[in-house]
Amino acid sequence: MAIARKRQVSLVDTKYYHCISRCVRRAFLCGEDRFTGQSYEHRRGWVEDKLGELAKVFCIDVCAYAVMSNHTHLVLYVDDKKANRLNDKAIVIRWHKLCKGTLLTQKFIQGEKLSKVELIFFNQTVKQYRERLASISWFMRLLNENIARRANKEDNCTGRFWEGRFKSQALLDEAALAACMAYVELNPIRAKMANTPEESDHTSAQVRLICAKEGKQPKQLLRFAGMPRQIMPKGLPFELKSYLELVELTGRAMREDKHGHIDNMTLPLLERLNISSENWLKLTTQFTRVFHGAVGRPASQEGYCENLNRKRRANISNCAKLFA
Repeated sequence: MAIARKRQVSLVDTKYYHCISRCVRRAFLCGEDRFTGQSYEHRRGWVEDKLGELAKVFCIDVCAYAVMSNHTHLVLYVDDKKANRLNDKAIVIRWHKLCKGTLLTQKFIQGEKLSKVELIFFNQTVKQYRERLASISWFMRLLNENIARRANKEDNCTGRFWEGRFKSQALLDEAALAACMAYVELNPIRAKMANTPEESDHTSAQVRLICAKEGKQPKQLLRFAGMPRQIMPKGLPFELKSYLELVELTGRAMREDKHGHIDNMTLPLLERLNISSENWLKLTTQFTRVFHGAVGRPASQEGYCENLNRKRRANISNCAKLFA
């Protein structure tokens, strides 16, 4: 039985979440259909472009993504503090970029004075918009709905494009975050769609590497902040160079001609996170098979389950084993 979204998201425990959406019947509706030979490859670009548009409006940052032929992986950071800092006008302007809003919000933006009664309803609406702009559910809803409508219009048909509601996993600590990001960005390599991260089209890894050549970080993705001064700060808590090296080495270890060993090379990020190379390979190749629900060390899971009043702790044995 599916777990209600409000019982999966706890911003007190973590602001990082892994989201997965699959096409209906897992058909190749975003890539090339191997049976008919028809190409839908351009739709992967639709997803990537819409993702960038939404990230500019929502108070949600994209950490990593991979748009595959029949599913998408996203790692998102919910910046609820930013949503609370924005004034009413900024909130309304952002929401109007997504939807038309109401007569009252349109009236407010045009500079017309609102009566006391209108102000009461207006404030309630702004509060709702503020919550939505920091909501993963609304982010994914507007992303997936847009792609489904465009695809159905192109195919001149109706019905579902996505298999169902998106799946989400809470990433409770740095170890879970690093493993999940590497898992997402190496998807094309595991699927034999690319040989290296820089050749992996429609992924955050490719975008980061292109910008890294110029000594920059991409504006459309959450920046790497380096060594954290506090627990889970704004900005990915790793050094960009260390993370990219880790992804590269992991990708090499996944190749058929180089099984399971990384030639005694030092992995600073893994050493800091205290994860063995054998466990790391399992985490980055079987993340969604091994984990169903929140991911993190047992200590991280305790607070998360307590805050959401959840008695059952999924993944607890696998988390204890693989993050040991």
